[in-house]
Formats: sequence, structure tokens, C-alpha cells
Amino acid sequence: MEHIRNFCIIAHIDHGKSTLADRLLEYTNTITQRESQAQLLDDMDLERERGITIKSHAIQMDYELDGQKYILNLIDTPGHVDFSYEVSRSIAACEGALLIVDAAQGIQAQTISNLYLALENDLEIIPILNKMDLPGAMPEEVKDQIVELIGCKREEILAASGKTGMGVHEILKAIVHRVPPPVGDPKAPLQALIFDSVFNSFRGIVAYFKVVNGEIRKGDKVKFFATEKQYNADEVGTLKLKQSPRDVIKTGDVGYIISGIKEAREVKVGDTITHVDRPCEAGIQGFEEVKPMVFAGIYPVDTDDFEELRDSMGKLQLNDAALVFEPESSAALGFGFRCGFLGMLHMEIIQERLEREFDMTVITTVPNVSYIAYTTKGDPIIVNNPSDLPDPSRIDYVEEPYIKATIITKSEFVGPVMSLCIQKRGFIKNQSYLTSDRVELIFEMPMGEIVFDFYDKLKTISKG
Repeated sequence: MEHIRNFCIIAHIDHGKSTLADRLLEYTNTITQRESQAQLLDDMDLERERGITIKSHAIQMDYELDGQKYILNLIDTPGHVDFSYEVSRSIAACEGALLIVDAAQGIQAQTISNLYLALENDLEIIPILNKMDLPGAMPEEVKDQIVELIGCKREEILAASGKTGMGVHEILKAIVHRVPPPVGDPKAPLQALIFDSVFNSFRGIVAYFKVVNGEIRKGDKVKFFATEKQYNADEVGTLKLKQSPRDVIKTGDVGYIISGIKEAREVKVGDTITHVDRPCEAGIQGFEEVKPMVFAGIYPVDTDDFEELRDSMGKLQLNDAALVFEPESSAALGFGFRCGFLGMLHMEIIQERLEREFDMTVITTVPNVSYIAYTTKGDPIIVNNPSDLPDPSRIDYVEEPYIKATIITKSEFVGPVMSLCIQKRGFIKNQSYLTSDRVELIFEMPMGEIVFDFYDKLKTISKG
């Protein structure tokens, strides 16, 4: 176990983490010259077209230092705020994180929020200045920002460039020396945390896990803790560029399991795998439940496709657990789903994936929230559509969902942020300066004003 290192890469969007991941794979000879291509781990067409990471990807590298062989498990994460749930899952399976900052742009919003996630999970942070080859790089200023943020020593910050390959060997050495090996008891009952799953049309559902205690062998009878369903481990293995089968996956390692599961409902990301005959006492607490920020209705163009759409959404949810949906109906469009997304980009990506991966043509309606109308008799009625409202003479009062919004921004954007929130019927509750140029504003606002485009407007007026 002391020769295993599990680490993830966290950064703001466009700070070059996928390119740096390519270099790590190249320098550890995980991929051959023939297999290599730019942004190797972004294997979805959508990711390549837009140049963004949407899914976390796990891959195992072998590295030799001073004659000792090490196994490095890298989990690459998205940088865009709409996919921050993926990041929290990757962090749950790691002991260390590479914090990548663009030397030309400095620390940005997503860097900070992902860093807090990592610190809450007690990960060892290795700060890296990326894109040092750019003429606009400002290494000294950005180092000051990093030291102020993490409180590390200046000499602990590594300089690197994903494009030229500068500093990659230093990063690999730092991972071996600084990231602690996984802790766990190889003799205890099996406990493995599922951090991701994908649907394979030939083999059923493939779950990716990290073994926290015990070990799992091919052919073992296992059960999933939350659903209590039992399976045979038909195949277990590690995640190289392709899946490579093994006989046993031991404590601290990351791998996959294929057990012929066909139903999407039977696999929950964040669940624990254990043995049937020697179960563990409690499940692993991993990451928080996701809260959707943007809601919309998704309806099939042809009403006969409703069941097919339900299956497609279930399979998509396996791959993207941040998608939340429940059935709803509309007078004009028939049956469909009310879906919760983490942001407008997330909604766009889901719609696009439904069309590409499942051949579903869908109609997306303007997002809405539920209201509660109380009748004069005092009965609550949940209103999802204006048509659900009872007769006005029978309504006593209507309640709408409110949120408490905490906005942290640079002091120069306080004016625009305040006027945006007040336009959206918000009340300011508190304003405090965290540092000389960082302000925390607390508002109470109606949810209905936020679900549609508030988030994007906020990013626009505050330069992201």
C-alpha cells in the first residue's frame, strides 16, 4: 500500500489541467506515441469540440523513482463550475490534489471553491504554476496569491508548462514524496466507495470504486450497501487507458467492477460495496447531495417516446449523477420530466448528450419553480403550473420558495452585483469584507427569479 498514490487535479476552467494530465501520462509511459492525442482523457465528442472537461476520468500510471516502483492513480476533474459535483466525487477517492493555477491569469473563482472542497477532505495540496512558457506569465505575483490562499512556503510551489513539458518530472516526484499513501486495513471486511459509473450496452453497468478496507477478488459475491442487492463480481480490474482485468484489487487501489447489473436504479454513486458473507458495519460517508440551481422541463417531441426518454435519462444519470428529474405533465406538450441542473451550461450539455448518445429529440421549456397556494380552508396545494392554481376566491395566500444567497466577489463588483440582486426582488441582509478586496454579500431572494439566467448574469457582471 505504501507504493500507491491517489491524486486528482483541480483548477479553474482553461488553466490547462487536461494538457498537463497528457504530459503525466506521456512521461510515465502509460500511453505509446501512437495512442497519444491532445486532451487524451476527454474522450467525449462534446468535450473535444468545446475544449472543456465534462466527466472526471480515472487512469492508472506506473512510475519508477530511485529503483522503487509506484502506482499513481490520477483522476482528472472538470474546471467549469457547472460540473463541480464531479469534482467532489473525485476528491472523495483521493489523498492528494494538484492545484493548478495559470501563471498568466492568477487565482480565479473555481480554483478557490474546489480548493475548499479538497481542504475539507484533508487532502495534501501540491500547488503548481502552469503555462510558464507564456510571454504574459507573472510568476511572482501569482506565487504571492497562492501563498496567501493556502499558506504554503514559496519554494513548495512548482513551476510547469503542460505544452512544453517543463517541470513534469518534478511534479511526479512531488506526488510520490508529498502525497500520503492510502490508509486502510487489508484484513478488515471489504469496504469500497463507488465514485462513478458508466453504462456499457454489452456488459451492463460498470462501477468505478476505490477500496478503502479489505480486498475484492474476481468471482466474489458482493452486495451494495444502500440498495442491499447482491451480485457476482464477474470481472474486476484497474483503469489503464482501456480496462485491464485483474484477479484481485487490494486496499487503497482504484478499479472497476462488472457484475451484469442492468437496472440504472441499482447503482448509486457514493454507495459502498461489501462482501455478502463478511459485510462491513457501516457505509462510507463520501460527498454531499447535489443541489440543482436551474430547473427546466424536458419533453419528447413525439409523446410516444416518453418511456424511451425515461430510460435514456436513467442511463445518463449513471454517468452524471448531478442530473435530477421527476415526471410532470403539461397541457400543451403531454408527458415529460421536470429536471434540475447545476447551471445553464449543464442543461445545454445534457440536452446535447440526449440527442447524440440516445437519439432523443427533445423540447426544453423555460425553467420554473413550485409554489404552494393555501386555500381559505387552510389546505396547501402544490402549484407547478399556472393552470394548477385554484379559483382566486378560494385562495387565502400563496408562498414562494426563497433562498439565502451568499455571494463572494471582488470589491470593485459590489455595485453591479447589488443592483442585479435588487432587480431580482432581493433584500440585502449583510455585507462584510473578508480581505481588503474580497466582499461577502448575503441576500434573501425568491427562487423564481434565480432559476433562469441569474447565474449567467452574475458571472457576466463580475468577469466570472
